[in-house]
Amino acid sequence: MKGFLTDEQIGILREAHYSAQRKKSADRIKAILFLNEGFTYGQTAKLLMLNDTTVRRYEKEFEQVGVDGLIECRYFGSRGLLTKLQEIGLTTHLKNKTYQTVKEICFYVENHYRKSYSVEGMTHMLHRLGFSYKKTKRIPGKLDPQKQAEFIQAYRQLKTTKRKLDRVYFLDSTHPQHNSYPAYGWIFKGTVKLVKANTGRKRLNLNGALNLEDLKVTVLSEETINTDAVIKLCVTLERKQLKGSLFLIMDNARHNRSKRFKIFLKRHRRIKPVYLPPYSPNLNIIERLWLFFHKKVLYNHYYETFPEFKNKVMRFFQTIKRYQPELQTLLTDSFQTISI
Repeated sequence: MKGFLTDEQIGILREAHYSAQRKKSADRIKAILFLNEGFTYGQTAKLLMLNDTTVRRYEKEFEQVGVDGLIECRYFGSRGLLTKLQEIGLTTHLKNKTYQTVKEICFYVENHYRKSYSVEGMTHMLHRLGFSYKKTKRIPGKLDPQKQAEFIQAYRQLKTTKRKLDRVYFLDSTHPQHNSYPAYGWIFKGTVKLVKANTGRKRLNLNGALNLEDLKVTVLSEETINTDAVIKLCVTLERKQLKGSLFLIMDNARHNRSKRFKIFLKRHRRIKPVYLPPYSPNLNIIERLWLFFHKKVLYNHYYETFPEFKNKVMRFFQTIKRYQPELQTLLTDSFQTISI
């Protein structure tokens, strides 16, 4: 009977075994997988510490109910499984409405389809239908997908038409606070890993520019992020890039459109601002750099004093070349588009 399962069936059974909470459920699945590998009834029974008769009974049950039945038959109520049409309906419903617990989905199925599932049985079915348990992602409520698409098209055109010495920079600021940022990590089971916290609320104001073509980063620490800070960053970039135009991709913050900044631009013709669509942080590639910086320097780290904290932050950007392999794959202009 060896090799009677398809690759898809094997995958489903392995996933069901991984999430099985009952020993008997796991044994049924393992018995069928072992028999599929060519193990005899006796060998399978010995591996599972069962008797030969039990293994044969599991095989007979499998022949009667198949893979889906093997996974579900021990978990649903007396009124049976959902039909394929009902599964399609449930899938459509769950794509439009997000439940926080499996119990809520069981309750919905009970009331809508008159079918009763346990939490474990429903969990198996959700995995089989292609669902996984993860966080929702927050996006700006006023973003305009059409304007984002137009920006990406304009950006692609800029890349193909700019001159050899021209450079494109993504500009933005970040404000790391002098405190610890608890984050996920691999921690030994049964233990709690503690991260000290600071009581102060002091923070840094970092203004940065990212050039993807050369993968160069310029970050300045400022008292506050205002028109003066933006002009200072522009002058710094000009001094670093002596020839060619500087296309600065920036958001629509007030200091990026102030009268003083416009006067500055008239005197510095090489600098050409390119404004992002409103509510579009996903299009500003430097946001990925800020997140990378947070993970490396802030998450699960404690700094006793503010000077120590500031030194560590600025040291990260001064020695950023050591992260070159990671940044090369992270900092690309493969934009993350959002559809509503």
